[in-house]
Amino acid sequence: MDSLTSMNFPWLSLLLLMLPLGAILTAFMPGKEARLAALTTAVLTLVVALIIVAGFDSQQAGFQFVEKTPWMPSLGIHYLLGVDGLSVLFLPFTALLFIGVILASWNAIRTMTRLYFALLLVLECTMMGIFTSLDTILFFLFWEMTLLPLFFLISLWGSGANRRYAGVKYSLFMLAGGLPILLGFVVLAMNNSTGMSFAYTDLLQGSREYGVQVTVFFLLLVGFGVKIPLFPLHTWLPVVAQEGPATTVALLTGLKVGAYGLLRFGLPLVPDAALEFRWILVGLGMIGVLYGAVAALSQTSLRRMLAFSSLSHVGLVVLGIAAFSPQGMQGAIFQLLNFTLIAGGLFLITGFLHQRTGSTELLSLGGVAKSMPLLASLFFFLGLAGIGMPATSGFPAEFLLIVSILEVHTGAGLVVLFVVILGAAYFLNFYRKAFLGEARHDIIRDAPDLKPRELGVLLLIVILVLVFGFYPQGMLDITETSSQYWVSLMLPTDTSP
Repeated sequence: MDSLTSMNFPWLSLLLLMLPLGAILTAFMPGKEARLAALTTAVLTLVVALIIVAGFDSQQAGFQFVEKTPWMPSLGIHYLLGVDGLSVLFLPFTALLFIGVILASWNAIRTMTRLYFALLLVLECTMMGIFTSLDTILFFLFWEMTLLPLFFLISLWGSGANRRYAGVKYSLFMLAGGLPILLGFVVLAMNNSTGMSFAYTDLLQGSREYGVQVTVFFLLLVGFGVKIPLFPLHTWLPVVAQEGPATTVALLTGLKVGAYGLLRFGLPLVPDAALEFRWILVGLGMIGVLYGAVAALSQTSLRRMLAFSSLSHVGLVVLGIAAFSPQGMQGAIFQLLNFTLIAGGLFLITGFLHQRTGSTELLSLGGVAKSMPLLASLFFFLGLAGIGMPATSGFPAEFLLIVSILEVHTGAGLVVLFVVILGAAYFLNFYRKAFLGEARHDIIRDAPDLKPRELGVLLLIVILVLVFGFYPQGMLDITETSSQYWVSLMLPTDTSP
């Protein structure tokens, strides 16, 4: 962007270096010590992330904490890191979710413990790399490196009988989605008016012919659409949600790196094409919102219900991005961060429930609230937050998105309002059947409630949901300037969309 603010100490490199070193240490330590090593690394990562946020100047639209080192200069490839108001908050939120996942997995993982926790740290490193990379090739490398730990986490520690199938299906989808992303980045670099470069800042300053923009727009839309996921590229999500470990699914649904990739690279680098084909984004967003909500209404599995609910909510994010307004962008970022807390928390609770009952199928549940009142109460609270209950972080996020959508297209906004009501209906209906009434099986009647460690993780999430619900302005202040700059990239003139 226009200004690059670099600090003397390479905080972002430290962030990316600590995690693989912690993973190596974890892999060679005994079981209990491996857990402690992983947790210590994750906590230190959170500390560094908070230091970065504390030193961030929200009044600047440019990237800060920038680190740039030539890597393959003859090809225009650099080791280039930095954060702005659109990305900086993802660092502490990502670190928090990984801490929660590590604590939730503490006694749940009994086989290959060291490998499991080491893979979690490797995955966290790749996620942090995605949010901090300002070179498209470096971003792509981190993007593709998420595949290896996720494949093993799903295939080896999944809770379903078809976990290996789920791991393979996820991997094939991600490999297929990665190819158009790489091709799009190469086309951008080769057709950049300021010379061949993969640096994001150089690509922003350059320009491209309209035909090139159209090609890249569709390449990146398909590539990032697989990961978001957008309908009809979503079919891996319900399978992984059903068969994978709940902790891994919490990471996949809580960290929407596909949507981040779309708003960071998929649109501002091809603004003319994005503006011309905005109707496609609106259409895909509306289909996702409606399809996800209707599909969630018909599910008999708690995991699949949450997966389709996530699909509906991410459709709302795409609609907010497609509004090309500061409010829409802030709402999209807020909702993506909201996913980290709420979707992550709901899937962690689902995992705790599965550990106690051996199932998350509707026919096997019922009466959960009597034997596990804390678990049921926290699930109910986070579910209400997910559908936008006032005083929770879900409310300001959905409010900003709905307002921005109504400003662009009244019909789409009315559809979203209908889906919000539908979302409340399917959640309350499922909760009534699964958690209320009489227990159908002895395993539910005798199931213990949340342990102190599990309760602590969930209470931290609840506190943050309430804090950002009562005081969203702190988050909005950080994202405001960068959101306005993002819109100026999409709409060079001051005309409203």
